[in-house]
Amino acid sequence: MSSWKIKQLKSVSLSSPVLIEGLPGIGNVGKVAVDFLVEEIKAKKIYEISSYTMPHSVFINDKNIVELPKIELYHKKHKNNDFLFLCGDVQPSDEISCYEFSGEIISLCKKHRCRDIITLGGIGLIDIPKKPKIYITGNSGRAVSKYKDKEMKDSLYGIVGPIVGVTGLLLGMADKSTNAVALLSETYGHPMHLGIKGAKEILRYMNRRFKFGINVEKLDKEIKELEDEALKRAEELAKIQSQNKKPGHDVNYIG
Repeated sequence: MSSWKIKQLKSVSLSSPVLIEGLPGIGNVGKVAVDFLVEEIKAKKIYEISSYTMPHSVFINDKNIVELPKIELYHKKHKNNDFLFLCGDVQPSDEISCYEFSGEIISLCKKHRCRDIITLGGIGLIDIPKKPKIYITGNSGRAVSKYKDKEMKDSLYGIVGPIVGVTGLLLGMADKSTNAVALLSETYGHPMHLGIKGAKEILRYMNRRFKFGINVEKLDKEIKELEDEALKRAEELAKIQSQNKKPGHDVNYIG
């Protein structure tokens, strides 16, 4: 039995939606990109996801009220296409809960007949990249060919290590009939770094691919607010996770 609870807030009629995932990871590249997308295109929340395996903590928001860590699924119909956005404050905290969570998301994808899954993440570098490159991989050559454009690199073998977390597992666990790809942007590998440049490169791709029409440069104006909130939460979660870390389980990862 899964430890994850999925609460549906709103019933929507979907036609072969595309799922785009952006949970916290290296540089929070995926989180920044998806959070910005959700806000700019005014997506509506349709699911809340919770679990007792999430970090045993609450955040204090800008209204000085506590909030539990959350993972949410948003929906937006754009140009007659349905999009689902998976975003939140945390990723599952251990291997078992990560597999369980990813399995629940795959089940949701099957329920709503998602045709494609796109996960977003970062590749940690020792220096801050001036112009981050985007790499693409997927669960099939067909999927990679569908989503690759001239600005991307698809030669990852020997360069990119394992993709750990939901960003990787959603690809590995997706049905082969589903086009599942990961877009990985270079970013600085420091745990407190916020990969705005990498997120902007991914957002530019999203604009090219899906014609969202968002003003990517607007992200610059929101950097300070994003940095304050994301870095504060990252620091708080890092302290909690370091207290709970088991010996021999330290992992450098991409995601």
